[in-house]
Amino acid sequence: MAGLPIPVKTSPQQMILSIPDLKDAGSAKLTEVIKNFYNDGSTNQITVHENTTAYDKYRLRARVLRDVSKVNPSTAVFGQNIDFPLCVSPAGLQAMAHEDGELATSRACAKRNIHMGVSSFANYSVEDIVEAAKLGTATAPIAHVMQLYTMKDRKMQERIIRRAEKAGCRAIFLTADSPVLGVRYNEYRNDFRAPENVKLPMLERSTMEVRSKTHDSNFTGFSEDAHSWTHEIPYLRAITRMEIWIKGVVTAEDVVLAREFGCDGVIVSNHGGRQLDQTPATIDVLQECVEAAAGKIRVHIDGGIRSGADIFKALALGAECCWVGRPAIWGLAYDGEAGVTKGLDILYEEFRRCMQLTGCNSVSDISKASLGVVRSDGPLARL
Repeated sequence: MAGLPIPVKTSPQQMILSIPDLKDAGSAKLTEVIKNFYNDGSTNQITVHENTTAYDKYRLRARVLRDVSKVNPSTAVFGQNIDFPLCVSPAGLQAMAHEDGELATSRACAKRNIHMGVSSFANYSVEDIVEAAKLGTATAPIAHVMQLYTMKDRKMQERIIRRAEKAGCRAIFLTADSPVLGVRYNEYRNDFRAPENVKLPMLERSTMEVRSKTHDSNFTGFSEDAHSWTHEIPYLRAITRMEIWIKGVVTAEDVVLAREFGCDGVIVSNHGGRQLDQTPATIDVLQECVEAAAGKIRVHIDGGIRSGADIFKALALGAECCWVGRPAIWGLAYDGEAGVTKGLDILYEEFRRCMQLTGCNSVSDISKASLGVVRSDGPLARL
C-alpha cells in the first residue's frame, strides 16, 4: 500500500534500543520472586520510583552550529581513563539473574572499558571477578572497587579487605546507609531466600547456611548497627591503603563529615530506594552535596540513571562519575555478558550523542549552562 512505512526485519537483540527495553526483556526472564527482589524498593516504593522520574524535570539546552566532530566522552576515574563517566555499581546475588553472574558483568565492563564495583554479597569471589575482566578487550585493566558493610565480625571484614587488596581493588565503598535493612514488603511476602545454586564466597557462607535464614535475618546477623564515623574510618585507615569512599550519602552534612574524616570520596546514593523510603531522589540532592564537597572531595552518584541523558544531567550538576546497578542486572537476565554489554553500549552511545547535541566536545565542557529546570508557570528556569 502506497505511503505506508516499510517494516524492517530485525533480530530480538537489535530491538533492545533503550534501558527500559532491556528492563522489560530482562525482567520477563526472571521468576516473580527474583524480579521483585531486584526491581522493588522499600515500603511504598516512592524513592525507587522518584530516583528515575526526578531526572525528567531537568531539561537539556541544545546548542547549534558547534563543531562536535571530535567529541571525546572519556574521563579519568581512579587515575585511569575510561570510555565515559559511568561505572557499574556493586550489586549482590547476580547469579540469580544469570549463572555467570558477576563474572559476566566484569567481562562486559572490561570490553566497554569502565570500572566495576564488587558486592560483599557477590556470588563469585573478588579474585575470580577481577580475573574475569582480563578476558575483556580493554586496553588497560579496569579498576574494581570492593563494597563493604560495617560488620560485627571484624576478623571477617579484615579478611575481605585483604582479599580485595591482593586482587588489586583500588578502593573500598563503605555502604554506610545500612545499619539494618530497609523494610522490603516483597521479601516478607515472598519469604525471599537465595536460591540453592548460589554461594556467598566473600561472606564465607555455604548455600545451606544462606538458605537457612531469610535475607533480612542473614543481614541482621552480620551487620553492625553500632557503627560510627569515629570508629569506622580510623579503623579502615589503619588496616588498608585502598581509597575509602562513603556510599549512601544524601545530605550536605554527611559530605562535610566525610571531608573531616579524610575520606577520598562519596557516592550520593539512597541504595536504589531499597533502604529508607521517601528519601529524596539522588539527583535532587546532588547539588547540595557537590557544594558541600567544595572541590575537596570527589562526588559520584548512583540511583535511577536510565539513559545517556541522565548521565549528562548528573555531570552538569557536578558529579564526577555515575554508577548503575539495575541496568546491569537486567542485561544479565536478558542475555548474560552480551546483555550487559548491550546496556552499556546503549548508555555510551546516548551519552556521546547528547554531548554532541548540546555542543560539548569533552566532559569538562558539561556544566549547569547545559541544563534548565521545568517551572510550573512555563518558562524554563536557568540553573
